[in-house]
Amino acid sequence: GKLFYLQNIGEKYFFNNQPNLNRILLTNMENVKENELIEMELELLRNSIKGGRLKIFIWEENAGNIPDSEELKLLILKKGDKGLMESILKTKGQTPRVYRNTIFFLYPLESERTMFITAMKRKIAYEYIEQDKGLNLSDDQKKEVKKELKKAEEGLKESIRRLYRAMAIPDKEGLKDGDLGIPTYGEEKRLDQEVYEKLRSDGQILEKIAPLVLKEKYLSEKEYVLTEQLYQSSLKTPGERRPINKAVLEEGITEGVRTWLFGLGELEGDKPACRYFKEKPSIAFSGNEVMIGAALCQEQRKKEEEPVSEPPLYPQSEPKAPFKVSEQEIGRPVKKRVELRFQVPKGKVANIMGVMNLLQSKFETLEIKLMAKDGEISEQDYEDKIEEAFRQSGIELDKI
Repeated sequence: GKLFYLQNIGEKYFFNNQPNLNRILLTNMENVKENELIEMELELLRNSIKGGRLKIFIWEENAGNIPDSEELKLLILKKGDKGLMESILKTKGQTPRVYRNTIFFLYPLESERTMFITAMKRKIAYEYIEQDKGLNLSDDQKKEVKKELKKAEEGLKESIRRLYRAMAIPDKEGLKDGDLGIPTYGEEKRLDQEVYEKLRSDGQILEKIAPLVLKEKYLSEKEYVLTEQLYQSSLKTPGERRPINKAVLEEGITEGVRTWLFGLGELEGDKPACRYFKEKPSIAFSGNEVMIGAALCQEQRKKEEEPVSEPPLYPQSEPKAPFKVSEQEIGRPVKKRVELRFQVPKGKVANIMGVMNLLQSKFETLEIKLMAKDGEISEQDYEDKIEEAFRQSGIELDKI
């Protein structure tokens, strides 16, 4: 008698004497070798990486092969071995690692492993079937194989992302865990791009640094800080926020110097000498170059501008202090409340600061409603430079 097989194509089920595609698939999946799975996983990882912003190392376990350098690095590990991670962070071969804050780890979430292996076996099995010329497949079955193979390939792109999603980030207390989360359906971002965006959104890496943040962090309790030390500490001290490159810090310092938040100069002996203030500086990040508090820069500039007075030829008597009389005592009218509304001409913001200071010296409460229009500012700049500046100054903004 003849042997008949239960077949299905799409949603249709029927019997005929051709081999059952599902049975062939399962048999081939059972015969997939371990080394084939390892090779496919590695290939999938390589294909899911774009490169560029982070230097990528895939399955590297030798700490000596990972440079001890300033560039930010992403290490994609075979498994979540915390001992290996700590070893890589502490040493480069036989020497202590200096730039410990420049390495991030990505590794598999083992709860996703079984599903991932099944997906790989399914793809490899369909490739076997497609290449096996000895199978007596109908044209419909061949079409079905092509369709399922394409589906398996697409599914693996999501599967590798679901698997490699656990993160470990250097922190003050050791290693801080992170998670990329479940991939967004239909989104085709590369794995390292997602890691970069996650690090950026969590504040682990910085594309911009607000000058006010630099001032509050480094000059709130000190008169000056070495620029080289400032940059190097962000790369060497685990848990510090890391600029993506030196240019980010350079831009933040430049803007801070130009907007009078602090100055730039150099140490002369053990004393800071201000060289740039309210102007565009030239930054070297080396030697005795220092970022200097605004008050000290103002004091030094004031001394430079003061004319040298010669002693008088004849002794002069001490001037008498003027007798002060309040406006009310001499009968002049006074204002108990001042309300002004005006438009500030371009380039004249600094001119009204003296008026603001005078009003604040006369009144306990100074409230300002500010409206800027006929232009635009990006959401990122508004958050980084406007809201952050007010927050760091202890000024609470009313939501309008």
